Amino acid sequence: MSIFTRLSDIINSNISSLLDKAENPEKMIRMVIQEMEETLVEVRSGTAKVIAEKKTLTRRLEQLKKQAADWGQKAELALSKGREDLAKAALVEKSNINSSVEITAKDLGKLDETLDKLSVEIELLQAKLNDARSRQKTIVMRTKATASRLHVNQQLHNYTIDNAMDKFEYYEKKIDQMEGQMDSDHIARRGLQSEFEELANQESIDKELQDLKAKLKDKNQDK
Repeated sequence: MSIFTRLSDIINSNISSLLDKAENPEKMIRMVIQEMEETLVEVRSGTAKVIAEKKTLTRRLEQLKKQAADWGQKAELALSKGREDLAKAALVEKSNINSSVEITAKDLGKLDETLDKLSVEIELLQAKLNDARSRQKTIVMRTKATASRLHVNQQLHNYTIDNAMDKFEYYEKKIDQMEGQMDSDHIARRGLQSEFEELANQESIDKELQDLKAKLKDKNQDK
């Protein structure tokens, strides 16, 4: 796969679709970012080579143009000296060089097109990479949050915690039973106390009744 084909595939790829299908989105986004970074390095390296080649061709084009001009001057010189044969030969050389000038100029035009295309695609890839890195931060945070919730959920269903809760409920029932027993004992003691109080009250009433009978008996005797 050429660098241009891979670059196009990455730029046109749908990151969201890739992540939705992935079993491990965090791992997938790392792979996507790594692929983008590696491709970006290769593209920039390739761009540097194209720029260097353009500079070489530009220098060659200038040299060819100078050579063509030089042969034109030689043709004029030969013709001025009456050497039409030399003038014609010089013009042939000039024509050959001008052909090379045209070919070199076309090559430079193609390099310019390539550089323009690379420049646009590098910007697109960089934007895609920035978006992927932003998504990575979000995914990492969501993954950590999910892991924390999962850990808490596991702890809530942990045997030790369940066992502790069972013990808590057991002791809570025991306390309820103890409190019930205490209430029952209190009621029993209160009932017994009431009986004694009733007996004491009855004894007081009986004594008062006897006193009242004795008083009435004394009054009847006085009559």
